[in-house]
Amino acid sequence: MDWGMKNRLSKLIAKDGHCFFMPIDHGYFQGPTNCLEEPGKTIVPLLKYCDALFATRGVVRSCIDASVDKPVILRVSGGTSMVGKDLAHEGISTSIEEILRLNAAAVGVSIFVGSDYEHETLMNLSGLVNECERYGIPVMAVTAVGKEIGKMEPRYLALACRIAAELGARVVKTYWCQKDFDKVVRGCPVPVVMAGGPKCDTEKEVFDFVYDGMQNGAIGINLGRNIWQNPHPVAVAKALWAIVHEKKSSKEAFEIFNEAKK
Repeated sequence: MDWGMKNRLSKLIAKDGHCFFMPIDHGYFQGPTNCLEEPGKTIVPLLKYCDALFATRGVVRSCIDASVDKPVILRVSGGTSMVGKDLAHEGISTSIEEILRLNAAAVGVSIFVGSDYEHETLMNLSGLVNECERYGIPVMAVTAVGKEIGKMEPRYLALACRIAAELGARVVKTYWCQKDFDKVVRGCPVPVVMAGGPKCDTEKEVFDFVYDGMQNGAIGINLGRNIWQNPHPVAVAKALWAIVHEKKSSKEAFEIFNEAKK
């Protein structure tokens, strides 16, 4: 692995081998998402507890202070919306020149395995890897499911993660599943990061699945809505940081949350 690639990955993944990414890229297909209407303000109290931000170039330029000492994973796929025909019909939205100009530590692209646009999104990933490897930029593949949330089961997730790794992704972001998540991770030869998915009903539910995923091989999380849509976002972030980087249990994290929200 080239020095540049190693250096960028070291900025994203802490020395303990774990990571806490915070996505604020939802607006690229959802528009002004609840609690993310002003992303620059939303992230300020949360920056202390994340290792990197996952955002689009528009939000990076217009909302994030350039002095912020957090690496950026740049969302570079898009071209669809919630009101369109198919969320899977994505293309690559950002050039390699833009990626370099914005000093991105990594880039993220969605793949939709099993959709009508499976081939197109997998070729998006392949082409992006070809470009980014030339410049030592890691590519994170996001195993998206669009509106078909029922696909979040181990056999499907294992398939999508393995394909992403085979095509050259350096990191794979995927959903946690209650059964056989360890098999999903073992079948993927690159690090796996957990997505937040739909907003959970309770904080304990979030802490439980994150703890379980970490115990079963994930190196970290990429959670957004379950943090910044919570009435106590800083308390949630602090508790999740404790699970990811301090090896706290779900029960301990819930105690940290309850104490912090006071």
